[in-house]
Amino acid sequence: MTQKIAGHLLVECLIAQGVTHAFGVPGESYLAVLDGFHAHADRIRFVINRQEGGAAFMAEAQGKLTGRPGVCFVTRGPGATNASIGLHTAFQDSTPMVLFVGDVASDARDREAFQEVDYLSFFGPSTKGMAKRVERIDDARRIPEYVARAFATAMNGRPGPVVLVLPEDMLTQPVDAKPLPRVEPVQAWSDPGALRGLRELLLQAERPLVIAGGGGWTSQAAAALQRFAENWQLPVANAFRFQDCFDNHHPNYAGDVGLGINPALAKRVRESDLLIAIGPRLGEATTGGYALIEAPVPKQKLVHIHASAEELNRVYQATLAINATMNAAARSLEVLTAPPGVAWGQWTQACHADYLANIDPANGGIVLPGSIDMPALIATLQQHLPADAVLTNGAGNFASWLHRFYRYHGLVKGHKTQLAPTNGAMGYGVPAGIGAAILTGRTAFTIAGDGDFLMNGQELATAVQHGAKSIVLLLNNGTYGTIRMHQEREYPAHVSGSDLRNPDFCALARAYGYAAERITHTAEFEPALLRALVAPSGTVIEVTLDAEVITTRGTLSAIRQAAQKSRPA
Repeated sequence: MTQKIAGHLLVECLIAQGVTHAFGVPGESYLAVLDGFHAHADRIRFVINRQEGGAAFMAEAQGKLTGRPGVCFVTRGPGATNASIGLHTAFQDSTPMVLFVGDVASDARDREAFQEVDYLSFFGPSTKGMAKRVERIDDARRIPEYVARAFATAMNGRPGPVVLVLPEDMLTQPVDAKPLPRVEPVQAWSDPGALRGLRELLLQAERPLVIAGGGGWTSQAAAALQRFAENWQLPVANAFRFQDCFDNHHPNYAGDVGLGINPALAKRVRESDLLIAIGPRLGEATTGGYALIEAPVPKQKLVHIHASAEELNRVYQATLAINATMNAAARSLEVLTAPPGVAWGQWTQACHADYLANIDPANGGIVLPGSIDMPALIATLQQHLPADAVLTNGAGNFASWLHRFYRYHGLVKGHKTQLAPTNGAMGYGVPAGIGAAILTGRTAFTIAGDGDFLMNGQELATAVQHGAKSIVLLLNNGTYGTIRMHQEREYPAHVSGSDLRNPDFCALARAYGYAAERITHTAEFEPALLRALVAPSGTVIEVTLDAEVITTRGTLSAIRQAAQKSRPA
């Protein structure tokens, strides 16, 4: 073997793991790695971002789309702390990811050197941390070992992020090691006795409900879940922001269990006598603040299937806990023998009818002000976006329009189509959409609020530089809408810190190289979308939205008035 510098070996290890794209912001701490990207530019592409938070979000989106770790490179100190938002998203969303951090040289360590940070303390691996593992590579000969372990850790059990710290001087050392083979995730299979127990619980049930979500899903697992639901005539809901785990057009689909849940579905969850949670960790958003599904002991019988043994019985005491990865679990369930008939056929039909009623704008019961009909805009998206389009969003009330009214075919059709942060990270949608466009070449559509867009809007420059395009529907209501909603509910009419004075978004988008247009009436949206779909560059479509249109179910004034009435005089 011929010697090479360690930075080149590191890049070769990524190539051996099947990595084709790495996202990051360059830093002098890992120049040797950048030189490795230059040496292997025909096999791996380094995507230059404008801010480390955007780079980390793109890597997190990469992990969601591919099922293998997304890769991000940042420099020490400020670079690493900027990237922490994407790492936290990957942790709470159960997304495989590896963050490489260039660090101070070994002879400067522990002296509070320039931009030095204790990464083990900062990212601290724990059930409440930001990473599954944090390690520092001091011996260049062990780079293959550390990289392979990072990929295995990121994918196995509950998927999540790993941090590898790279001392600057280590990366320039000559080394004759070679990459280790590609690591594949290990499948944990359901215990046959537990499957028999699940079948008995089903046979005793009258109102069962499946909640599917979490990390580790593939198109094969989604198809197997659908067959299980069909065999047993089960209603299936999806966990918060995992709406593409089950085909929303299927007659067994019941809707999404998350923020802004359909009140009828919430009632169904409470009335169910058997909940089968396949994949989700049953976090705060999916469980209605641990009240929709009561913690620690639910009123319903609970079957919890999860890839991590540590997650089972951690918050919820399950009637039956099954440690299995999603591929293995779904394939086990699809062959679980169903009886000739079940007692809950009408219950399943009623769950789906509730879902259809919820996405019918005529059943909203309210008239929202302004000249923009948001349900009509989402219907236009449904009509014109390709079935394999990737839809992304960050955090804010604006996303509820997509969550409630858009119907995902999703993984069962072979493609991951929803990218959204379950940890509520603002600024995710724009870089996730651009990352999806770079990685897949498919249509990438982002819905963003004005506050959300300005968190990472500079990544439009990344899209232009790397020849990618996304379509951004920017809802501009001049406020941090979610905060304003909560503010009116808790402190009615006391507006503080939530109003925004915004730039000319169209001029800003054009400055980056995107096309842009502003619409003020519903009828203007369809032609604007059609132009964006065929445009050679990305497009921002700005929609001026009345701040009163704060949720899919009510107005800002109604929230304020209800809060004022509930307070003593």
